Amino acid sequence: MKKTIKVPTDNGEYNFKLEELLEKKHISKNKLMRDIDTDFKVIQRLAKGTVTRVDIFVLARIFEYLDCDWSDIIEYKSNKKKKSN
Repeated sequence: MKKTIKVPTDNGEYNFKLEELLEKKHISKNKLMRDIDTDFKVIQRLAKGTVTRVDIFVLARIFEYLDCDWSDIIEYKSNKKKKSN
């Protein structure tokens, strides 16, 4: 089941993919929260696309724990067309 949350912006959209990644790795948000010592609200905001600020130290713990990187959790797609040379 695809659980990517799309959040439109003026210039594109953010795709929040944490829930999808957790499901693929069979890890609950509660387990992630406990194992990386982070508040549940932080995990929930990253999963639901309601985050407004990102703590790089929390992200580092998530990356290490899930063996992933930024693009596995949050992706930005611009509406602008790429310029051709």
